[in-house]
Amino acid sequence: MDFALSEDQQQLRTAVREVAATYPDSYWAERDELHEFPWEFYDTFAQGGWLGIAIPEEYGGGGLGILEASLLLEEVAASGAGMNGCSSMHLTIFGLNTIVKHGSSKLRAEILPQAAAGSLHVCFGVTEPDAGTDTSRISTFARREGSDYVINGRKVWITKAGQSQKMVLICRTTAREEVERPTDGMSLFLVDIDSDAVHLRAIPKLGRNAVPSYEVFIDDLRVPQSARIGKEGKGFTYLLDGLNPERILLAHEALGLGRVALRKATQYAKERVVFDRPIGMNQAVAFPLADAVARLDAAELMARHAAWRYDQSLPCAREANMAKYLCADAGFQAADRALQTLGGMGYAKEYHVERYFREARLLRLAPVSQELVLNHVAHHVLGLPKSY
Repeated sequence: MDFALSEDQQQLRTAVREVAATYPDSYWAERDELHEFPWEFYDTFAQGGWLGIAIPEEYGGGGLGILEASLLLEEVAASGAGMNGCSSMHLTIFGLNTIVKHGSSKLRAEILPQAAAGSLHVCFGVTEPDAGTDTSRISTFARREGSDYVINGRKVWITKAGQSQKMVLICRTTAREEVERPTDGMSLFLVDIDSDAVHLRAIPKLGRNAVPSYEVFIDDLRVPQSARIGKEGKGFTYLLDGLNPERILLAHEALGLGRVALRKATQYAKERVVFDRPIGMNQAVAFPLADAVARLDAAELMARHAAWRYDQSLPCAREANMAKYLCADAGFQAADRALQTLGGMGYAKEYHVERYFREARLLRLAPVSQELVLNHVAHHVLGLPKSY
């Protein structure tokens, strides 16, 4: 069993680290404070060809695997960019997987090269106010009307909707009560956001304020049949192709956030002198930081294993969910202990640890809560009766 990264993967990490380092903490603090999308950062990574890292080469991408994409986003988070940096680009990396696998050749040729180049922004419309993570209960409906569909409904927590031109949208095309299984009768569409039929409202939130989340209201949006991704009624099955890589990517982002928080805390513990000694000499300060790095290292192994299994086309739902669970907890614990190490200064924006703390907390909620991961493990791994 070889745990070492290849030379190419090591070089990728170094290159990303060098690019990300040109955007210091002060840049991210300002973007977060002003609620401004990090266009300069995004454009830098687009021009470097990083956005299409996992898009097939025939469409202008790098053709690499989820492990390489995960290493990229981990380094971005660990630079201090955190979720503001990662969220500006990770939808391009994983959100288009459904188009790669199930879109028509025409749709792939139209969308993927633009996305890889960074000129086309695509968001992902799944969650609804009254459905949450129970996707089978979505009510957004695409009704057949001649050769077109007319879509009505509402989505919530749609990242980057206001900065995107297109949305991958899941809708019901057959009512839930008319299908054999609750997950049947849903279809995926690629729709234009810049339409009089689509209205957006930004959601004020705790953190990751440089990359907004939106409520989306859709009223009589007419789309051609060619906007449908794959077969009608198979949308939930296609959606699953994006869930495991999404969890793997976000697990690595949590690792990156934990690493940068721990790095800040360790440096502070070496330099901060109280009672004529660095505070890092005190076990009450040192041991929590040592525990945090142990938990990050352990979680990293699961995240790497999940990425490897995905790239080997092996089943990985167990590993992807566990990686998200363990990394989210380890990343948040590291950020929390970093804040505690800095004491009052940790609460101050000047040191940036409070920003890492706010963003690390998000990963225990999204894209799936820790509790729902445990539901998955209890039912699908342990074989216990389904609890919901």
